[in-house]
Amino acid sequence: MPFAAAISTALDARQAVDEVCWEASRQMGDARPELALAFYSPHHADSAGPIARLLHGKLQPRCLIGCLGESIVGNRREVEGDPALSLWLGNWNGRVEVDAFQLQMSQTSDGVTLLGWPDAMLEIDPAKSLLLAFGDPYTFPTAEIFLPTLNDDYPGLVIAGGMASSPSGPSANSLILNDEVIAEGAVGVLLHGKFGYRNVVSQGCRPIGRPMIVTKGQENIIIELGGRQPLEYLQGLYSELTPQDRTLCERGLLLGVAINEYRDEFRQGDFLIRNLLGIDRNTGVMAITDRIRVGQTVQFQVRDGASADACLRTMLKAENDSGLKAKGGLLFTCNGRGTRMFTDASHDAGAIQEVVGPLPLAGFFAAGELGPVGGKNFIHGFTASAVFFE
Repeated sequence: MPFAAAISTALDARQAVDEVCWEASRQMGDARPELALAFYSPHHADSAGPIARLLHGKLQPRCLIGCLGESIVGNRREVEGDPALSLWLGNWNGRVEVDAFQLQMSQTSDGVTLLGWPDAMLEIDPAKSLLLAFGDPYTFPTAEIFLPTLNDDYPGLVIAGGMASSPSGPSANSLILNDEVIAEGAVGVLLHGKFGYRNVVSQGCRPIGRPMIVTKGQENIIIELGGRQPLEYLQGLYSELTPQDRTLCERGLLLGVAINEYRDEFRQGDFLIRNLLGIDRNTGVMAITDRIRVGQTVQFQVRDGASADACLRTMLKAENDSGLKAKGGLLFTCNGRGTRMFTDASHDAGAIQEVVGPLPLAGFFAAGELGPVGGKNFIHGFTASAVFFE
């Protein structure tokens, strides 16, 4: 098989490595993996170094990268709260170039920049390439430098992955590159050559109210929506909602920022979802977790298990209907999903296996997921970002 995936819930790191290597190697047969990805729970954070060395020594892949996740995905399972090590292997028989890299911030005379980009970035066709990246959320400028650089310099290049997530906070052993542990920055791999893949980014939100134009604002502060204070508009909207939607608003209201405000009609999936930081009851203004500009179209959004399930399955079915022949997959889902959002365990992994599987699948619960919406790459929240290799 060109792809393989295995997961172990053993607490002992060496035993976990032995189990995933044996099962994944059995699936691969005699093929040597060109790419190996490892995802490990916080229970294994202190053993990240030995895990990296053992995996690299046993598998001898051209490239091994890994990431710490609050919860771990393996095939049909999402392991939450328990020890887990997930391994994914890929082999394209030399048709694909696999270039691993490590990015770190550096202060120069021109300001802050990122160092460590692979040399192959200068030669790739972005439309025929894929970049997988895992970052440390405390030390890596994902939204400030990384994504703007790639979106501006390499339009059409798809980025997938996510930010390491750990309940212990900063300074965890959060990243792996080959046989080493990386404490800060980001690790990634650039894939380019003769291969096929599809990506799915399911934000799982449902719009409420109507689209509004930002008529006054600055930075991340919205002062007026359609000439009205955001608080005034929300009070009127709340009075019109069903009891169910009122409950969802109270649990966590979000804002969708239209990716293309020139549409005549907006639907689910036309927005980039952002969290609300708060509303000032004295002035009626609202702060969100992104910069805003006058003239942008926005619409309030709610999220629940039913809408997130419907969104993911609809998008997966659309890929299936368009001819997707998935042989392997990666899933980077939010640490706010899982049993925090759905009544059934292993929801996102299970939906993928039901709609486009069965296939070797691995991934982790991220503190921010990477993926494209509307042709540009963003960092998301409460989102499932998946890649399927054909």
